[in-house]
Amino acid sequence: MAFVFYDTETTGISTGFDQILQFAAIRTDDNLKEIDRIELRCRLHPHVVPSPGALAVTGMTIDKLLDEALPCHYEMIREIRAKLTDWSPATFIGYNSLRFDEELLRKALFRTLHAPYLTNTGGNCRADALVLVQLASEFAPGCLKLPTGDKGNLIFKLDQVAPLNGFNHANAHDALADVQATIHLAQCVRAHAPALWERFLRFSTKASAQKFLEDEGAVVLTEFYFNRPYHFVVAAIGPEPGNSAAILALDLKHDLDWLAELPADQLATWVGKSPKKVRRVRTNACPSLAAVGDVPHHLLRPLGVEEIAQRAARLRDDPALKARLIEAALATAKDYETSPYVEEQIYSGGFVTRSDEALMARFHEVPWEERSAIVEQMKDERLRYHGRLIIHEMHPEVLNDEHRSSLESHMWERLLAEEAPKDTWTSLHKALVDTEQMMAGADPTKLEILAGLREHLLGRLELGKARHLAE
Repeated sequence: MAFVFYDTETTGISTGFDQILQFAAIRTDDNLKEIDRIELRCRLHPHVVPSPGALAVTGMTIDKLLDEALPCHYEMIREIRAKLTDWSPATFIGYNSLRFDEELLRKALFRTLHAPYLTNTGGNCRADALVLVQLASEFAPGCLKLPTGDKGNLIFKLDQVAPLNGFNHANAHDALADVQATIHLAQCVRAHAPALWERFLRFSTKASAQKFLEDEGAVVLTEFYFNRPYHFVVAAIGPEPGNSAAILALDLKHDLDWLAELPADQLATWVGKSPKKVRRVRTNACPSLAAVGDVPHHLLRPLGVEEIAQRAARLRDDPALKARLIEAALATAKDYETSPYVEEQIYSGGFVTRSDEALMARFHEVPWEERSAIVEQMKDERLRYHGRLIIHEMHPEVLNDEHRSSLESHMWERLLAEEAPKDTWTSLHKALVDTEQMMAGADPTKLEILAGLREHLLGRLELGKARHLAE
């Protein structure tokens, strides 16, 4: 299967409210040799305010973001989807992509009325090169050179790791350059630690991860927190109820006979304590798994190989205990409130119905004057909102007065907010304050970028105030 390495540059770090500005991807063969590539940019959404920090890092100027010669976001995502679909099936790999770039891409597809799960459906699978580099630091320490911080802690930032391993990363934070850097690191691991590379790829598919957990009895799960590795010897309990992409697994360092005697309330209390005794393995998110015999023995401590096998067998043969552990894990699971903002409801709103899927496909095929009627037929409120927003940006005259006025009022209400809710959108006021603070200590290059952004923000604020007075 081919690989698709990809990266994005964005207006900020909120996957719900920021937008992709630059997208790059390179398709390679099994030997990581380039076959094809794509690099695209788009102009700024009228309802999105870029973070001054993001522009300072990427070197993008506000003039570039407003360039009318660039396609709009909708047009760029359409082209990205067409290319990635043409390249499929493939293994999609980014750097820290599962937490960031993948989420941005999914939400961008959904906002433009496309099926969002492109990278892990239709024969595609996904992995994260950050995980690969972290695993190399633990299981193949001579494979890559890694920078360290002042306290001796390892640093896994792409713009520091790639140059240390022979890649000329002068254009760091450019999407295409970051893709090339990611491929370079993958080539290093593949060449110097082929077994680790194969293990990494093996668990890029949900089915392989699930089968491994079910067949092995006990496995070693490695997770990184604040760039530090933690190893857990675990055995599968069973699938997480209501989630086919996760398996619950018990940390085997705990005595199972003692657990079996605990009353239900005490078991729930014990399971709910930190660190987690029952770990949730996301089988569709490239988990870091290894057979007990494939890791150094010191990572198994305080258990020995025989004791691990005995405890795994004890758990396997006690369906009542497994059922009680699953029940306790569910009882103590953290409840996540549904966001009130439609931009963050991609997962909470359920899957799109077949009838709405047909309307989504139809939306892209008809003339603009017919698209508003198609949007209003959609049963999913999220899709109606996103569809109206696309039309408002591309051809606002197609919307009726009520929808056009509502979208514009909603946009300006957010833009002019003195303080937006935490981890949501960037308001003009917040961006201006941050810009002026950053200008105080900026070097000449960044100062020029920030000064241009400041002028833009002031102009938008004046426009918004004038509109408010007119109302």
